[in-house]
This record gives sequence, C-alpha cells and structure tokens, in this order.
Amino acid sequence: MFSIRTLVLLTLSLSGAAFAGGAGMPPLGGAMPPMNGGAKLADTNPPAAQNVAYARTSPTQTLDVYLPAGNGPFPAVFAIHGGAFKFGDKTGWSAPVGQALLKAGYAVVAVNYRLSGEALFPAAAQDVKAAVRFMRANAARYRLDPQRFGAYGESAGGNLAALLGTTGNNASLLDAPNLGNAGVSSAVRAVADLYGPNDFAAIDPLLRAQGCQSSQINHDTAAGFESLYLGSALPRVPAQVKQANPITYVDTGDAAFLIQNGGKDCNVGGGQGQLLADALTTAGVPFEKTFFPNAGHGGSDFESSANVQRIVSFFNRYLN
Repeated sequence: MFSIRTLVLLTLSLSGAAFAGGAGMPPLGGAMPPMNGGAKLADTNPPAAQNVAYARTSPTQTLDVYLPAGNGPFPAVFAIHGGAFKFGDKTGWSAPVGQALLKAGYAVVAVNYRLSGEALFPAAAQDVKAAVRFMRANAARYRLDPQRFGAYGESAGGNLAALLGTTGNNASLLDAPNLGNAGVSSAVRAVADLYGPNDFAAIDPLLRAQGCQSSQINHDTAAGFESLYLGSALPRVPAQVKQANPITYVDTGDAAFLIQNGGKDCNVGGGQGQLLADALTTAGVPFEKTFFPNAGHGGSDFESSANVQRIVSFFNRYLN
C-alpha cells in the first residue's frame, strides 16, 4: 500500500501534464527524492536535539541530531535529503539507513538547507558546509568526535554530500564565513553519494543515451530543476554549472566515496556515478561503487538490508 508521500512522488514522476500546468511548478525532470515509502527516522528514534540553528541567515538553516546509545564521543554522519534542490526537508531521507547507523554507534545529523525557491546556488552548498562547521565547533556539546565526520546524501542531497567530500580542502565560493564558525573545517572523511548529479551538463546527454522519454530530457531548459537551482538554463551559465559539480573539485586530499546508481535512472542518468568514479580514479582517491542495473532513481535496491549494511560497512572502514 502506498503512503501519501509515495503517491505524491509517483504523481510528480508520471504526470508531466500536471507539472506543466501547475502554477509555479516545473515540468517533469530533475533529481527527485527517492521513493522510500515516507518512513522517517524520528518515527522510531526521536532526535536528541531538534531544529538546532546552525546559521542565522534563514529560518531554514536548522538541523536535527540523533544520538546512539552510549556516552560518546560518537562519529557522525550528516544526512542530506534529496528533492531536486527544490523540495523536501531534513526528515526526507532513508529511515532504514539512519536506524542502521544509530545501531552501529553513529550519530546522525539531518540537515535542512535553503531550497531553490528561497535562494539560488551556491546557498544550499554553503549551508551544508556551514552545518558541518557548526557541529565541529560544537562537537563537545553534542558528544561528537570532530575528527570522524562523514556525509550521506540521496539525489540532490548526493550532490551536496559529494561537494562536502571534494571541497573540504579547497577554499571556494562554497565557503561562506558569514554563516558562522569561520576558520573551522567543513571537511568530512567519507561520503555516501546515492544517485546524485555529479555533472549537471551531462544529465540530458546521459538520459538520451539511456533511451529515456523525451519529456524527461529537459534539464538544460530554463524550467529544469538544476536550471532553477542555478537561476538560468544550464547552457547559459557554464561557469556556475562547473562550480556546482562535485567532480570539478576532485583532488588527492578528498574524502573516500561510496557511489551508488541505478541503470534505469531517468532523473539524472545512471552514468553519473561513473563520472565521479573516473575523476576519483585519476586523483587516486579511494572509492567503492555499486551499480544496480535495473534500479531507477531510488527504490528498494538501495534500501535492501544488504545494501544498508554495505553503507554502514563503508562508514566503518573510514570513520572508525
């Protein structure tokens, strides 16, 4: 039986006419959230701290902290939700992954960030980096180990998590000292990037190569989700496209990566993970890659017990 959230997502994915006709709504296409049934980690594990403000520019800039049993200090994984940079909030990511991380002794920090309807790129990327800086500066207060931070993201959240992993040792416009804790590192040691867009310019070509429907190949248009995020049609702002792509910043000092994609992903293209893997290989950065040939943009393959354990084992290798 579908949850309300799943039905909404199916409507967004299947009803291009509804998208095009709705006031203020973008057409079909973009990095939509995963269809995980609407489960939320807070339903079974109430946060130890909720709606903590990590910056003061916007009411959106809040996070929730979930703590495992024990005294700490705990390694922490920052959970970054998907939603095409336009939808969602800090509750909208995989509850099974969150539960498994807590059981394995990890704190989980679920982050809200400014969506494209509120602020254009680089606001979202600056927000997640500010959240890491805030938690590192306040690690003792929340019983965290500031030397053992990782990130997990799905879809658009995968892009933002990957940016954390590739920009931690690079000063760039993605750093925003005005958001607080200037001089504190935003680096993480390990990133799980699940079906995130790692190269915006490659999305439509990948979808064409996969044989996706023409209605889904519209990311380069002004109404595409990534274009809305950048404030202009992607071909018109190549410099901003490059700045938003995690692969732009890859170098030898980056975090280790777990990259996961589905071969039938007609939202961002199943080949997005390979683009990041190729860049990491060239730089000599360790990574693991899982490719599900029959999976789409999210779904049961990513939340199976075997894959959840794969994700936890990855963080065990790099955060313990």
